[in-house]
Amino acid sequence: MNDTIIQAAALIVPLIFAIVFHEVAHGLTARALGDDTAARLGRLSLNPFKHVDPVGTIIVPGLLALAKFPVFGWAKPVPVFNQRLRNPRRDMMLVAAAGPGSNLVMALISAVVLGLLMRLNGSGQEPSAVAAFVYLNLFKFILINVFLALFNLLPIPPFDGSHIMEGLLPESAAQAYGNLRKYGFLLVIVLIVVLPQLIPSFDPVGYLIGAPVNWLTGQYLGLVGAIAGA
Repeated sequence: MNDTIIQAAALIVPLIFAIVFHEVAHGLTARALGDDTAARLGRLSLNPFKHVDPVGTIIVPGLLALAKFPVFGWAKPVPVFNQRLRNPRRDMMLVAAAGPGSNLVMALISAVVLGLLMRLNGSGQEPSAVAAFVYLNLFKFILINVFLALFNLLPIPPFDGSHIMEGLLPESAAQAYGNLRKYGFLLVIVLIVVLPQLIPSFDPVGYLIGAPVNWLTGQYLGLVGAIAGA
């Protein structure tokens, strides 16, 4: 039971922080580009309670993890009004990219910190229970941030990749594509949960981002090893 609690904490805590940084990055970028809505509503805070959606941040990821499905979640979306951005089409792409970008930066920071802590602990030394828990959280933080970054770049509404795709398309096509956003959550559930259960060989997440996630995670863990002196 204790191991189950530790593993759950090492999933939920890093996931919450990864999602919070992701959302704050959207808001900070929007403010820099002309829309200060998130700032005025107090959403540029690292206080998790301002961003956490109990269902999307905790319950859904937890159930998906237990069922061994791809783990994804969401926070309360940071409000961004593209009409207030100085260059709506371009700037909305930058706002969207800021979230996944922040996850990759957080993964990098976590890799550096984990490597330094392991180096300080010394090679061959058995870490204490507290140190082992910290290591586990930092390791999970790397994995979660890499996955969230690449997962959110999928061009499926309402993911960040859909906003980037919308900015790249001609305006008429972008408008039609944007209309899919109202069906976004249903589309995600069908593509990622329902169809893979009905058709075991259907794995859009694994097919599209499996290899990039594995490769990028390997680069971060290689950095950990290099810093730790392994």
